[in-house]
Amino acid sequence: MNNNDEPKLSPEDQAKVDKFVSSGVNSVEREPFKPLRLLAMVILVLTVLSGISYWIAIDAGLV
Repeated sequence: MNNNDEPKLSPEDQAKVDKFVSSGVNSVEREPFKPLRLLAMVILVLTVLSGISYWIAIDAGLV
């Protein structure tokens, strides 16, 4: 859709939209993203799943 095809708001409606968007009604305070924490969680989950699969392989007599 081109910019020319988009409907235009009247100045009054645009002012209402701008006021609502800047009011912060739907804003949520979030803590900063911590990539090392995500990496640690991924490694932990992979380690646990690998351990479970290794235990199942030992229990089945495959290892």
